[in-house]
Amino acid sequence: MTPARVLAFAGSARAASLNKRLLRVAADAVAAAGAEVTVIDLDDYPMPVYHGDLEAREGVPANARKLREMFLAHGALLIASPENNGSVSALLKNTLDWVSRPLDGQNGLVPYQRKVAALLAASPGGLGGARGIAHLRAILVRLGVLVLPEQFTLPRAHEAFTGEGALAEPRHLASVTGLARRLVEIATRLAD
Repeated sequence: MTPARVLAFAGSARAASLNKRLLRVAADAVAAAGAEVTVIDLDDYPMPVYHGDLEAREGVPANARKLREMFLAHGALLIASPENNGSVSALLKNTLDWVSRPLDGQNGLVPYQRKVAALLAASPGGLGGARGIAHLRAILVRLGVLVLPEQFTLPRAHEAFTGEGALAEPRHLASVTGLARRLVEIATRLAD
């Protein structure tokens, strides 16, 4: 059986992002569950803010094309989403919007078809990014992604990691590990 291929990224550009830290823990758990994981940093793929006139004039940016190819090459998404003003980050929304543009005669929803996603969020606040992750779920479902009902939010995330980047609380690690296993299980089934 071919291992599931998972594309993992955080919706934050900050080098010290709490969501990037959480993503690394989750990506390790996905790999331990038997999947092939590709971790990318959206900061390595800068793009202009989506604008229809810009697209009509210049086409889809090169970095959006690269990300689209990565989406197409993976059967699952692992996304750690920061919460900005109760919603997803502008970086994450802009990425999803550019990847969803029609390209070379292909429907813009193709990169999202037959995809399963697991969502995580980390925040210094008491809700752990739960409001933002709800918006991300709605966006992905609209794009045609099967989003796992299970999710993980990490409140007071600035206090949740050890100096080595691990989750300090065993219960948090157990939740992330369970989510990772579920993602790999469903992605493997969908790939068959």
